[in-house]
Amino acid sequence: MWGEIDPDGAEAHGIYAPVYALSDSTPWASVIAPGDIRGTRLIPEKRGGACCGLDGADGPNMACTTCGLPVATRVDDCSLWQAVRLSPDAVHRVPVDGIHAAPLSWAELTEKGEKTAPFEPIATWGGRLGSNHYWSWSPQWEAAAGQALAHLLVASQGQPVKVPGGLTADLFQRALDALLPAGPPKRRAVLAGPGQESPNAGADILLVPVHPQTGQTWTPAGPAASAYLVPLPLGVWLWLVSPQPYLPVPASGRIPQDVLRDDPLPPRPNYLFRADRETFRYTLVRLPAVRSPWLRTILENLTQGTSADLF
Repeated sequence: MWGEIDPDGAEAHGIYAPVYALSDSTPWASVIAPGDIRGTRLIPEKRGGACCGLDGADGPNMACTTCGLPVATRVDDCSLWQAVRLSPDAVHRVPVDGIHAAPLSWAELTEKGEKTAPFEPIATWGGRLGSNHYWSWSPQWEAAAGQALAHLLVASQGQPVKVPGGLTADLFQRALDALLPAGPPKRRAVLAGPGQESPNAGADILLVPVHPQTGQTWTPAGPAASAYLVPLPLGVWLWLVSPQPYLPVPASGRIPQDVLRDDPLPPRPNYLFRADRETFRYTLVRLPAVRSPWLRTILENLTQGTSADLF
């Protein structure tokens, strides 16, 4: 718990602002699907405070069937992503047949063009996809925006920021205008990355993709190298730089009066976009700049719920 650790100890864990609780386990665990684990058994007394399954709160809850050493933590409680986290101090990765596949280049990734759609059909409880569903902003986009918004605030240095129009503005501009001082933009953010024109020197902040295989953020060369880089998942970034139209529209004019429309409207949520609150908080407390008083105030207001309409 936060009260059980001093600020220096928290910073050693990469936490720079108060949190409810933080992990004291060894970092860099490998995460796999529960169905892929072999040679282990559950430790019943390590169930944690779960509701319908295991939440991992009591630490490693899976032991090696051969030696009995705790080797992994399984999480499968309701409303949690099912996963098995292999303890890095007990389990080590080894290459299969000694072969390491080379990660794809940025050019190969952009050529594949695997975009993540911003909208998803969400089935209602107990219903099936069809009449019992509604269109929602993608949870992947909400999480990506939560992470990126934390970086945008740090990059703003407490000054108004302008992001590109369209879908990028839908994601960030409303929150930036509410959380930063009013006035004309002092800093400008642009989309940048592989296959795009080099950003000019007037761009203070670059929204760039993260390599899905290596986790490395794309880095520009030249004058833009000094800009603050805001990471985005590659699929989200690809959609932002090259949006995919849902339906063809007439180039000009209107549909003749005697022609009946039979095409559905593009799927789109009926509410404004909101970044994921917990991803935003998780990211912000791990950025050293959060120690600044104005960012600490934003974090405290978030904890008190005064920013509820933004998240």
